[in-house]
Amino acid sequence: MRSLFIKEQIKFTGEQLLSFWAYKNYDLLGDNIVAFIGPCELEEKYIIGIDHWKKKTKIKSELMLHFLVEHFDLDLEKALLRQKLLVCILKDKLNHRLKGDIFQRWGDDIYDEDYKLTISTATRTDVSTKIHLGINIKAKDAPVKAKGLSDYGVDPDDIAQVVMNQYRLDMRRVQERLVKTRKVT
Repeated sequence: MRSLFIKEQIKFTGEQLLSFWAYKNYDLLGDNIVAFIGPCELEEKYIIGIDHWKKKTKIKSELMLHFLVEHFDLDLEKALLRQKLLVCILKDKLNHRLKGDIFQRWGDDIYDEDYKLTISTATRTDVSTKIHLGINIKAKDAPVKAKGLSDYGVDPDDIAQVVMNQYRLDMRRVQERLVKTRKVT
């Protein structure tokens, strides 16, 4: 699995959920995880959750750290479980950085009490599954009660690298277990 922290700011519109986005734009062929910083304003056609789509929920943030994962399999259930793993990795790394149990995972998102920090989704394309996890850096104009990394003094570049490294390591260890595990007979 390849990874890349993209230095340029990119506005997350949902277009990044299309298959081969990392390959087309950054030559990352195969399973990958990328991170980048930029605002978020999801176009309606890319709102994945039916509930949000029906309600015409505005999904936006002034500035976020975005994680985008692509796996070339079509198992949506596996993608949803990988999404939860990615959210848990981010939560654990944040709690470790702040030396406490400040953040909790509720569903597919991270909260500090009733302040929401993240947005998250998983979906399927024709050839792959995609995961998006965005965490606020600045949450001033968020449409819900929210906080961001700047409220905690967390460096987005640093947290991006450690989360991507842990996700890649966990995916590699899963693959290793698949070839090292005997069946029960």
